[in-house]
Amino acid sequence: MKKRLFLFPFYQWIVVFPILLILTILVALATILLSPVFPNTRLSYFPARLWARVACKFCFVHVKVVGLENLNPHQSYVLALNHQSLFDIFVVYGWMPCFFKWMIKAEVHRIPFVGQACDAAGHIFINRSNPVSARLSLEKAKARLQNGVSLAIFPEGTRTYSGQMGKFKRGAFRIATDLSLPIVPISLKGGFDRLPRNTLNVTPGLIEMIIHKPIDLNFEHPENGSDLIQQTWDIIHSSL
Repeated sequence: MKKRLFLFPFYQWIVVFPILLILTILVALATILLSPVFPNTRLSYFPARLWARVACKFCFVHVKVVGLENLNPHQSYVLALNHQSLFDIFVVYGWMPCFFKWMIKAEVHRIPFVGQACDAAGHIFINRSNPVSARLSLEKAKARLQNGVSLAIFPEGTRTYSGQMGKFKRGAFRIATDLSLPIVPISLKGGFDRLPRNTLNVTPGLIEMIIHKPIDLNFEHPENGSDLIQQTWDIIHSSL
């Protein structure tokens, strides 16, 4: 086992990364072509889901999902997830059964192929340094959250540096309260051990995605936004 782990970095850099680079470009092109013609369908989501599962399989990262029964495929949600690793993207893309739009940093738009693919897929770019632009992005997100299409967001705003959860920002919760959408807290566990923020060397192993019961704002009435944020934080943290 130790010998395998010793050899894994060489396999990762010589085999995995070049294959994933080529696959990423091909998947981005497929998404650019398919998403405008077949929006929010299994066909348009298939390239990204295949990309995510292949990435995990090649890196010997196993994914376990708990709580799928808590999601109604016909209901739109705000999916609130903690952010431990770049592998979080693969896990959500590969194993989240519902259609969703990411809320992502505006800087991603500048990445060749990836930015254009995200734009074609209808993901929401947000520039947190520009309040006017950020507000327009939130309005755009509201318009797209219909007919079972959900919004996936990392309320921490960035990956953890230490493995510990950070504070949540308010953007996702503002959308949820404005549209009375249920919030689904989702715990991602194990990603930091697979790929911490300060390295590109993957450690094979397990990542768990734990989907908790939705917080239905029509039945639960937190006294204020801070209470809702804290409630969501506590639920996600309880499984880490």
